[in-house]
Amino acid sequence: VQLVESGGGLVQTGGSLRLSCAASRFTSIVPSGADHGIAWFRQAPGKARERVSCLSMRDGVTYYADSVMGRFIISSDSTRSTVFLQMDSLKPEDTAPYYCAAALGNGWPTWDDYWGQGTQVTVSS
Repeated sequence: VQLVESGGGLVQTGGSLRLSCAASRFTSIVPSGADHGIAWFRQAPGKARERVSCLSMRDGVTYYADSVMGRFIISSDSTRSTVFLQMDSLKPEDTAPYYCAAALGNGWPTWDDYWGQGTQVTVSS
């Protein structure tokens, strides 16, 4: 079971990026009817880790941090094996490595067990 991020890069303020998180085999380990969530986190140097957005893979419910509300959209492909984070109107304060993580089970009890390697997003002013 792996999470592999891609899509980071360098953009100017106001630009856009689309991150992808390939979440292979999660659907095969989640019990029938149970939920699992995929989230995007970021942690800029000297700052606390922030959960940017997450998606219920069973119900499609989404969550966004206030800092990205209205600018970022989380979604998945039709097979629910890849989760995307469309990031628009990027700001320098969005600069950070971005990680996707998975939480298994209803209520997403922990995000600690499954993480990707991260992809760097840099927004120049």
